[in-house]
Amino acid sequence: MARAAVWKTRADCDRVWEVLSDGWTFPGWVVGAARVRAVDADWPAPGTRIHHSVGLWPGLLHDSTEVVRSVPRSELVLHARAWPFGVAEILLRLTERNGGCEIEMREHAITPPWKWLPDLVQDWSVYPRNRECLRRLSLIAEHATDPAAGTAGEV
Repeated sequence: MARAAVWKTRADCDRVWEVLSDGWTFPGWVVGAARVRAVDADWPAPGTRIHHSVGLWPGLLHDSTEVVRSVPRSELVLHARAWPFGVAEILLRLTERNGGCEIEMREHAITPPWKWLPDLVQDWSVYPRNRECLRRLSLIAEHATDPAAGTAGEV
């Protein structure tokens, strides 16, 4: 499996899971996601999908991400589609750590031609994006936990 990006947040695993469970937050933390068009009612139950667009307007690609496995407060495995690039399996794992949550994210292509790339090349190409996804997820979870943690416009 791919090299994991790991991020420690002050928010607890319950709060991080709440953000992951709200499919409408997807473009707020997923780098490259432009908007959500629909979220299946039982998200994040296995088999449910987020229907999203990726890219920049007007060149948006419409596709979906499907839940493969869901263990509340602990693990979410997704199959993310982005035609013409294929499908990637994404693992998000949450672990309680010192009053906060450690979030681990692994991503690996599961369809040709990208799955034929060596793991090291895949890891190298997605690691920076995944770290940024986790940073954004952390900020959303922390802000909801402590609204005084930051305000709009602060740098």
